[in-house]
Amino acid sequence: MTQRVDLATVMDRLAIDEVVTGYAVAVDDGDWAAYRALFTPSGRADYSSAGGIEGPAGEVADWLAQTMKLFPVRQHLIVNRLVRLEDVGGSPGDSAEVRADFLNPMRLEGTDGAAADGTVTAPNFVAAGRYSFALARTHDGWRLTRVTVHEKWRHVSA
Repeated sequence: MTQRVDLATVMDRLAIDEVVTGYAVAVDDGDWAAYRALFTPSGRADYSSAGGIEGPAGEVADWLAQTMKLFPVRQHLIVNRLVRLEDVGGSPGDSAEVRADFLNPMRLEGTDGAAADGTVTAPNFVAAGRYSFALARTHDGWRLTRVTVHEKWRHVSA
């Protein structure tokens, strides 16, 4: 590879990482406009392994907006990101896949979970598993074409 190709690959990886992080932030903050903006117009999301729905990203965003009201406190931790860029004759192509593990502690609505000083204590719902992200390079930068949640376990406590 040339230095130019190496630099393009590093820049693509950083841009893709920003999309994956933006996904977690949008869900955690309930910013459904930002969530939608991360996808291509034909982008889809699949939460069926976690008891959710699968469909166009806009419809899934509407479903998430309602469902996440049950969890007013949430935080995605997306780790172990494995990025695979399309290789076009030794140069980065216009598609990529990311496999990444997640740990998602949340607090159910109606449970204050607060200590005497008002700080929030431990979550009472934790889900974990793996995401599969598919991305495409667009004129607006990298965008998600598909997100699939592969929930592996969950823990609910009182």
